[in-house]
Amino acid sequence: MFNKHDIKRDTCQLRGRQAKKGYDWWWHSFTAYNKKTGETKPFYIEFFLCNPKLGRFRPVYGQLKENQEKGIRPSYLMVNVGCWGKDHRQLHRFFGWKQIQVNYKSPFEIRADNCYLTETETHGDVNVSKADSKEHPEYMSDYGHIKWDLKIRKDIAYNVGYGASTLFRKLQLFEMFWHVEGMKSYFEGSIFLDDEEYVVRKEDCYGYSDKNWGKNFTSPWVWLSSNNLVSKISGRRLCNSAFDVGGGRPKIGCIALNRKLLSAFYIEGKEYEFNFSKFWTFTRTSFDSHETSDEILWRVEQKTWRKKVVVEVSCKKEDMLLINYESPDGKKLHNRLWNGGNGKGTIYLYKGKKLIEEIWAENIGCEYGEYEKNK
Repeated sequence: MFNKHDIKRDTCQLRGRQAKKGYDWWWHSFTAYNKKTGETKPFYIEFFLCNPKLGRFRPVYGQLKENQEKGIRPSYLMVNVGCWGKDHRQLHRFFGWKQIQVNYKSPFEIRADNCYLTETETHGDVNVSKADSKEHPEYMSDYGHIKWDLKIRKDIAYNVGYGASTLFRKLQLFEMFWHVEGMKSYFEGSIFLDDEEYVVRKEDCYGYSDKNWGKNFTSPWVWLSSNNLVSKISGRRLCNSAFDVGGGRPKIGCIALNRKLLSAFYIEGKEYEFNFSKFWTFTRTSFDSHETSDEILWRVEQKTWRKKVVVEVSCKKEDMLLINYESPDGKKLHNRLWNGGNGKGTIYLYKGKKLIEEIWAENIGCEYGEYEKNK
């Protein structure tokens, strides 16, 4: 059973060695509606913490040339907000650790000036000028203005089990950890893109909330998730359903497990999981993600002893971002990490060789990227 909420895993994990060489982020994505026109637009909000023990009053930028020359690693809170589709963008606001308040206990809480995040609400304001975006490449940011005020309720969880267990977290065995407290989340409130107000409604926001933490990022990097699902067999909207696929090349210590994914499909109360860390299920995975001239395509096939799933997704590149992260050591290896919220595709679920459900999915959160070969 994977639908087990555990807000202790949502607490800040930057302790011990990871306090000097680690990151921890909380990701939220949802669909909003233009208050005037009704136009839909998917947004995301992320709070990204990095290297607290190296903190100063002002943020330390890892991509600043002088810091790279001196071997100075990044340290900050980056509030990363953005939107997909037409006029897509990503905006970054940075705070030094002396400006940040973090509650390491459960429930977590992060506060820096007027930016705030906890399990049940978030608000904030990120405004990047065109001049700052151009003159400060270390910000890794577009320009524009987004502010928001939202309530959050996390409904369906994906608890990955051993991979983020207390023991594994304390020993920091994995290079990158994952916990999904809200594979299906409800957001409610408002968000402004420049001067346009968008309304976020819990009944059709198709919200998602998860977190990642660790020492570095996986490559290849794959993520697919949605809770806007319709059965192609019955024609019925699947209101109590969600799916999530993530991973790529997890590392345990120095050992890389090539092309491994974790996935969960919660379909009207029934659970289907494909998790390589649960070795007794004999999960086998094959996947392909690649670019065409105008799209990013994913195909994932996973099997256990008794079940099989095939996921086929596409997303238009014109709707996506090349999202920017630097790792805690100051390197920026992912320079073509495609990230979107407008993916569409089909899920095929089998029991043995029998097709038991075929699902059409929209508003799919999606990512794909690999390190540059010469890095």
